[in-house]
Amino acid sequence: MVLRQPPPALAKLASTDCIFRKREAPCMRTVPPAIDGVPASHLQLPPGPWTTVLDCLCARFPQVDRLTWQSRMDRSRVLDDRGRALPIDAAHRVGMDVFYYREVSEEAHVPFAESVLHADAHLVVADKPHFLPVTPAGGFVRETLLARLVQRLDNPMLVPLHRIDRATAGLVLFSADPKSRAAYQALFRERRIVKRYEAWAPPLTCVELPHVRTSRLIRGEPFFRMCETAGAPNSESRIEVVERAGALWRYALEPVSGRKHQLRVHMAALGAPILHDRLYPELADAAVDDHARPLQLLARSLRFIDPQSGAERCFESEMTLGGNT
Repeated sequence: MVLRQPPPALAKLASTDCIFRKREAPCMRTVPPAIDGVPASHLQLPPGPWTTVLDCLCARFPQVDRLTWQSRMDRSRVLDDRGRALPIDAAHRVGMDVFYYREVSEEAHVPFAESVLHADAHLVVADKPHFLPVTPAGGFVRETLLARLVQRLDNPMLVPLHRIDRATAGLVLFSADPKSRAAYQALFRERRIVKRYEAWAPPLTCVELPHVRTSRLIRGEPFFRMCETAGAPNSESRIEVVERAGALWRYALEPVSGRKHQLRVHMAALGAPILHDRLYPELADAAVDDHARPLQLLARSLRFIDPQSGAERCFESEMTLGGNT
């Protein structure tokens, strides 16, 4: 297998496939066990004017009120780096490692099941359904792929090696062993992994296919959207059509870089937004999830040389898209 090398303009760019280093622990740090499949989040206390850990947490996470933080501390949901519960009057100390458990009072259930395609001592490959986030975010804590897998595999050391959008279905790789984690993270950082997606979108009749889209992506408005801007490219997507079905075509998409929402932005910019995309090209009104109209984007395959065995790995999603429905 020959894996393509990134072009010079992109070779030095840091991948944003979300390498979750914040959950990694130095050898002297005790990572608390997961509770109901939800792993502890980690914060290293920053410099500031606060007297207590509680004051710092309230300032750092203003969306969580003080009474909620006090309740978590009363119930041993805020811990130090040795797994000991921190009292409400625990003193703030710059650089102190604090672990805490996120909670959501009314969490929506995601009525779709993930599947595990592969699991060994080092690597887990999961097939994620639409609408399920990979990690805790917003109103989702227990209803995440990570929490489900921690419970299912009884492995609190699971860490996602990359992520895909909550709206996107398909393959996600997890590290199962901290000792081999860096080797798998390097696959994404050094772009030694080939990711292929599948999508339904309007025809690109004015673009010669296959097509390579390069552009500079930056954070847009609101903060969770991305947008293209002038400047040196920091993203590249390869686009080809695999099926023409009237008003919609089925595309194979290969992100060379790993910018947030990259494929969605590039397809919308070309005039072919992915079917049922509520963010691009225009932001739709906020609404509850419409499970009958999932984003027609699927992380179809992952291909790489396993850094542990040296063997070629190729995983294919068993999920399917609804096409032009």
